[in-house]
Parts: sequence; structure tokens; C-alpha cells
Amino acid sequence: MTKHIALIPGDGIGPEIVAQAKRVLDRVADLFGHEFTYTEVAMGGNAVDKYGDPLPREMLDKCLASDSVLLGAVGGPRWNGVPGPMRPEKGLLRLRAGMGVYSNNRPAKIWPQLASASPLKPEIVGKGIDFLIVRELIGGIYFGRHETVAENGERVAIDELRYSESEIRRIGRIGFETARKRNRRLCSVEKSNVL
Repeated sequence: MTKHIALIPGDGIGPEIVAQAKRVLDRVADLFGHEFTYTEVAMGGNAVDKYGDPLPREMLDKCLASDSVLLGAVGGPRWNGVPGPMRPEKGLLRLRAGMGVYSNNRPAKIWPQLASASPLKPEIVGKGIDFLIVRELIGGIYFGRHETVAENGERVAIDELRYSESEIRRIGRIGFETARKRNRRLCSVEKSNVL
């Protein structure tokens, strides 16, 4: 198997993590006869520092031309004061949108043997916990309209939260398909009474 991987060391501990992950990939390639080639991509705070953009188009194109992307970490206190469009995290949002990565699956598991180490109530975790949060990543408030307007002599901030039917359908499909493979239960968590 031959694959090309875009490496995004990013910021903070990211470069160290990506360097070690690359060592693991190289060892896997040696053991199983694979071939991995790499392209390093600047994203996040280091891209803001170097290019004035958290994810320059050229860097996104390198990711899109790769078979996969290995991402370290993005952002840090050093860039806390940067204007909104220049925040390192904006690069991550653009990468997700550009690659169509709309679902983030986050497992939460506590084995019964470790229940006493949990800060949750024993009656909740006594038999263990095993659930998966399926989170939508490229719709909603992250990509809605953000603007400041004047109304009645004062500034008003607008942050639009919007989802199309197809965005809801595709994340719902991931939830249902995942539930079929697990315990066949699905719970939709939202704040529709407030948002």
C-alpha cells in the first residue's frame, strides 16, 4: 500500500506529537510493506506568523491532494489577541469544510473496574459507561453569518446558527448507522427550546 500523508504539526505540542506519530507510521510501513510519503503543511498560529493566514489556499490544496491528513494541535495563548479571521482555529474550520469532514465521533467509556475513579455519581457509573457523541462540524454557528450592525444607536452582534436539511440528514445518518453497530440506541441532544 502506498499513501501520501499531509503532516500538519501546528502549534504548541503539535510538532512533537506529529514527529512521534510519523515515527510510528514509518515503523508500520517497514513491518507491513507499506510506503508512506509526506508533505508538511503549515496551519494554525505558525501559518498566521509565516503567511498572515491560518490556512493559506496552497496549504489546503496540499491536504486535498493527500490520501490523509495527520494533525497535531492548533492555537495557543500566544494568538489569543489576534482578530477573528486570523485566529489559528479558523484554519481548522476551513480544513474541515474544505475536506468535507462533517462528523466528529467522540467516545466516552468508563469500565466498571474504574468506576470509583470517576467524578460521576456511583449509581450512574457503577456498571460502566460506554457512549459515543456524534458531533456535526461544518454547519451551524461555526459557518453562519457573523456581523455587527447598528440598531437604535448601538452595536448589535449577529451570529447565525443555520443548518440545511441535507446537513441534518447526513449527521443523523451517521448517528443511526453508528447506533446500529453499537447498542441500537440513539439520543439527540440539542437546545431547541433556547436556540
